[in-house]
Formats: sequence, structure tokens, C-alpha cells
Amino acid sequence: MRKAYSLTLIVLALLLQAVPLRAQDFDTWLVQLHSDAREQGISEATLDRVLRNLRPLPYVLAAQGKQPESTLSWAQYRDRVVSFNRQLRGRELAATHAVELKQVAERYGVQARFIVALWGIESDFGRNLGDVPTVAALATIAHNGRRRSYFRSELLQLLRAIDDGLTPAGTVTGSWAGALGQCQFMPSNYRQYAIDGDGDGRRDIWGTRADIFASIAHFLSRLGWDDGQTWGRAVQVPADFDKRLAGLRVRMRLDRWQALGVRRLDGSNLPSRKDLWSNLLLPDGLRGEAFLVYDDFHTTMRWNRSTHFALAVGILADAVAPALH
Repeated sequence: MRKAYSLTLIVLALLLQAVPLRAQDFDTWLVQLHSDAREQGISEATLDRVLRNLRPLPYVLAAQGKQPESTLSWAQYRDRVVSFNRQLRGRELAATHAVELKQVAERYGVQARFIVALWGIESDFGRNLGDVPTVAALATIAHNGRRRSYFRSELLQLLRAIDDGLTPAGTVTGSWAGALGQCQFMPSNYRQYAIDGDGDGRRDIWGTRADIFASIAHFLSRLGWDDGQTWGRAVQVPADFDKRLAGLRVRMRLDRWQALGVRRLDGSNLPSRKDLWSNLLLPDGLRGEAFLVYDDFHTTMRWNRSTHFALAVGILADAVAPALH
């Protein structure tokens, strides 16, 4: 009897381990956040103003589970993110701001076309900054979403930015994930990488083009951008290509890909002047598009860890390039 009882306890213990604990009550969680923020030197006045009546936003958790980079095929994502209209607008804006963009590009060692591409993909050139209350969004995910510790840290960074007067007056809004401004910087990146491009004493990534361009370029530069390279190129692969060679784990020089039958889209040989290390990506399999990607592609993925995102940046950058010559 005792043996059976012990077995029952073991089974119950295993079941309890398999069932996640109920999320901590939001009000209790908020009290602890308030205490931690105060210990980090954030003023009581700011905390009282920003955290009073704060409630979680259920739709933010739903959005976290439906990110387009993970729910769309590459072809669908490309049509949405690098549409013809976005390419056209990118060229127009690149031409309009060409002088300023080239100056920023030279200062930070980042080609101007990539500044424009990131601006376009992150916020549709400033037309989509997000209208979600950022403090509530970050609090929602930090309390009961994925990567809670990361988003809690970002929330504390945002509270510190508000306390320091770095953000616009009033309620700060952004994406459902807490990204800010036309660059869509997370609060920690805003504090670390945003630049006062026009010298007015503010780092306004919401409405000042000089600050936006400089901030994007500065962030890319700090991530390790090499302006002697580019992101990569679309290629064609032979019909019998071994798809096990595709992906971010297999890295070879261009001459090796050439020997395996990979060619430019027009069928000509791969570049030979620079025998770059590269990966071959087949985001939709052998029947879809193929790309060789270089070191700067991996740098873009330090901005956003999605291969879809990094491919879109490269393609949009190539599309706007003629407007900057």
C-alpha cells in the first residue's frame, strides 16, 4: 500500500512539473516593477504618472504569436514588405534626401541605400510608427508573454528614458513589441544608439530626418557593418542542387559555389574580384528564389534576427540605389 502511495506521489509531482504555473497576478507584478524601477533611480513622479492605472493589453500577446517573419512564406513576405509602391517611394525619398544621406553614409561607413531600406521597412518611411501605448505593450509581454526578462529590461529602459526626458512629451506609442520612432528602436537601442543628427540637443527619431538617418547608420556601424561589401545577391542554382548545402550553417567562398553550379540570375559567373565568404539561402525551397548572402547580411540579422527581414532590406536597398547615384 505504501509503495502504491509513493508511486501516486511521484506521478502527481511529474504532472505538476508538466503544468506551467499560473502567471503572476498583474497588480502584484506591477508593484514589484515599481519597486525595482525606484531602486534603479527612476523618479517617483515618473513612475506614478506612467504606471498609474496601467493594464495589460491582450491583443499584444496575440500579435506576438503571429509575427509575419514566421507565419508568411518568403514570397508572401516579399510581396508585402518590398512592394512595388514601397520601392517607388524609396527611390523618390532617396533622391530627395540624397545629399544628406550621402553625408551620413560617409560619416558612419554605411551605404546610403541601406539607411533608406531600413527606414522603409521599419516604419514605411515614417508613415507607420505604431499607435500602441508602449509602456502597456512592454508590460503586457514582460508579465505574461515570451522572453519576459528581455521585455522587462526594455520596459525599465523606457521608463528611464521617459524620466530623463528623452522621449516625446505625453504618452509614448510604438509597435506592439515596444519599438520606437521611425527607426523602430527598442528602448535600450534608443538610449545607446540614437544620434542627435542636427545638433539641436535632442535625439528625435520620431520626426527629425537628420536624427533618423544618423541613428540608423550609427546602429548599423556599431553592429559591425562593412561598407566595402554588400548584403548579397539573387542567384540561380542547378536543378540537381543539394539543398542540404542551403542555410546559415554552411558557409563557403564564392569560387566554391561557382564550382557547384551557382550562377548570377542572368547565367553569368559569380564575382571573382572578391572571393567572399557566403551562405546560400532557399527561403521557399528549391522552387523559390535563391540568394547568396555575405557578411553584411549577417550584420542586418543582428538588427532583426529574421532571414526574411534581412533579405527584404537587401532587396529594397538595391531597388533604391539608382536614385542615389
